[in-house]
Amino acid sequence: QHYTHLFQIPEGAPRKKMSERQPLLLQSDASDYEGSRGSAARPVRSSPPDNTLVNVHSEDSLAASGSGDDEHGSATDKASYNPTLHRTLEHPTSNFDTLIHLLKGNIGTGILAMPDAFKNAGLYVGLFGTMIMGAICTHCMHMLVNCSHELCRRLQQPALDFSEVAYCSFETGPLGLRRYSQLARRIVTTFLFITQIGFCCVYFLFVALNIKDVMDHYYKINVHIYLLLMLVPMILLNLVRNLKYLTPVSLIAAILTVAGLAISFSYMLHDLPDVHTVKPIATWATLPLYFGTAIYAFEGIGVVLPLENNMRTPEDFGGTTGVLNTGMVIVACLYTSVGFFGYLKYGEDVKGSITLNLPQGDTLSQLVRITMAVAIFLSYTLQFYVPVNIVEPFVRSHFDTTRAKDLSATVLRIVLVTFTFLLATCIPNLGSIISLVGAVSSSALALIAPPIIEMITFYNVGYGRYNWMLWKDFLILIFGLGGFVFGTWASLAQILNDRTH
Repeated sequence: QHYTHLFQIPEGAPRKKMSERQPLLLQSDASDYEGSRGSAARPVRSSPPDNTLVNVHSEDSLAASGSGDDEHGSATDKASYNPTLHRTLEHPTSNFDTLIHLLKGNIGTGILAMPDAFKNAGLYVGLFGTMIMGAICTHCMHMLVNCSHELCRRLQQPALDFSEVAYCSFETGPLGLRRYSQLARRIVTTFLFITQIGFCCVYFLFVALNIKDVMDHYYKINVHIYLLLMLVPMILLNLVRNLKYLTPVSLIAAILTVAGLAISFSYMLHDLPDVHTVKPIATWATLPLYFGTAIYAFEGIGVVLPLENNMRTPEDFGGTTGVLNTGMVIVACLYTSVGFFGYLKYGEDVKGSITLNLPQGDTLSQLVRITMAVAIFLSYTLQFYVPVNIVEPFVRSHFDTTRAKDLSATVLRIVLVTFTFLLATCIPNLGSIISLVGAVSSSALALIAPPIIEMITFYNVGYGRYNWMLWKDFLILIFGLGGFVFGTWASLAQILNDRTH
């Protein structure tokens, strides 16, 4: 999950018309804030840089096209406008490529935390709950893509990203809500930022705990020492500005993750106990923690629009047997099986990451911990790329000379890495921190934003027979808000409880 997000186009930055698509692998230090930032392609969260994904744009000011409906000619023109025909793609991705990117965007540390989620839900609640949660999240992804298409047709834009979909839906929605369009964009961007910083904290802690687990066999040291030892290499790695140099890093990380997961599976499926040895249903008190972890795991909503915008045949993305459904069925099956078998095998002793449960003295299990730790350590940079690029333009704009701008950008990187280090040090419980990040930001992006955007986007179009779309959106919104409130409350209670003991 890992897993997308996008540069925010700063207000006031001139938007340039893009003649052809610019690659994702921008060199941050080469592009100064004033002009080039405006037309920068947005990077994709948690898709490694070998994707070279780009968000397509014809950068006519969205704000200008948002307000008046008559600016774009007759309604018939709008109805016939097909955004996918107006995209100029330098390197369009095939269906298979898109599927691989979608899987990469969804599968990260979340999958290793699924047995812990099942512990908080019970074996059967976890089994069916994860499938239902997967279906709802996938539906929300479809909603986002449909709203993007509708708004693209309305504004005659070839493509929009997540924060722009939020902005345009308000800008063309009910008159009373139009003044909140900038706020909607800022809220989405803020949650993208929080999600990514949260992922970075989880990654920091995950690496430290796995290395500690290996070293404990030989020599016991406090986990804070490992976090401290990682700080300097982590800062140095994140000073690399150009994602192009990180392409091999991302490839290695992907290979190591697959290998680590495969070996973990072989351990889990060995000598499985009877299903009666674990709880079929857990208590209501721990259910919100399950929600947080599960929604954290299904956190691929950020990659959806950039992937769809970059396809050679975008019409194959949606649909019953489309790329999105195929990818999400695979993801849901993987999550459910890791959660089910991991909890069944280790029961109540299951840890915040399944790798921490593997037998200690075993050479192969030590190897799994090390490979997963290295893979996640290398993936940190890709997660970190997004929050930096949301804040960096704002920081650079306060300085005049190129040298001062570059220095400020370097200081910002060091400060942000240190900030994630401090957060990880304060909350040394992996299960709680994953559940908290999921409940706060993942639920806001994956379950709360899409129904609101859909209700506002289709306000003038209608909600179908018996207003079914409105009722469905309300139900998803209530589910998302419930999970957000109770999940956050339960995770914070657990964190405070751990601190006092």
